[in-house]
Amino acid sequence: MTERCLELLLLPEDSSCLLLDIGCGSGLSGTVLEENGHMWIGMDISSSMLDVAVERDTEGGLVLADMGEGVPFRAGCFDGAVSVSAIQWLFNADKKTHNPVKRLNKFFTTLYSSLSRSARAVFQFYPENEKQLELLTTQAMKAGFYGGVVIDYPNSAKAKKFFLVLMTGGVGPLPQALGTEEPDSLQVKYAKREATKGIRGKPIKNSKDWILEKKERRRKQGKITKPDTKYTGRKRSGRF
Repeated sequence: MTERCLELLLLPEDSSCLLLDIGCGSGLSGTVLEENGHMWIGMDISSSMLDVAVERDTEGGLVLADMGEGVPFRAGCFDGAVSVSAIQWLFNADKKTHNPVKRLNKFFTTLYSSLSRSARAVFQFYPENEKQLELLTTQAMKAGFYGGVVIDYPNSAKAKKFFLVLMTGGVGPLPQALGTEEPDSLQVKYAKREATKGIRGKPIKNSKDWILEKKERRRKQGKITKPDTKYTGRKRSGRF
């Protein structure tokens, strides 16, 4: 799967890049990056897995870090990022202080900062449902990324794989999904503006829509509420 992530990164040919391996574990993905001529730094929350990577004598740098607390590197230092079967763990709330939405936002915001402005990030992951897929992509687009989801072998129970492909340099075509002949059928596309439009769509306080929503909430709570009329939410003139 790391090889597929590299394909989706669309790195320049015959050049060595500095890549970030998120959730690097024992360094197996890093070995693939090395074999393809790239330098890499891995981050993982498990010290025991990083110990295994050290024992394997991997060439990449290793950092003990929780991706939900942010990517701890300076701005613009990476040419790309890969992650295999790790990002879905951000949906777990292992501690009382863990808020999946805030952790996703912190992760994507700091990742965006650490990448060069022509870089891509590719995540292979396993979403449990459509809601997780939407939350993941929405938080990525809020952080400044463009991109979408590429689904390889969509009709295979075993070979089906989800890849979140994020771009920092503006909107570009998503790579072709494997196992399908139709270019656009198995690509879930997102644009920054489209992804954040619904989030900002809350009614303005004291507007007619805001008042109607508030009255509806009161009715659901069993509270006494005046009926809606054509005057509901209408601004009064200064004469009164």
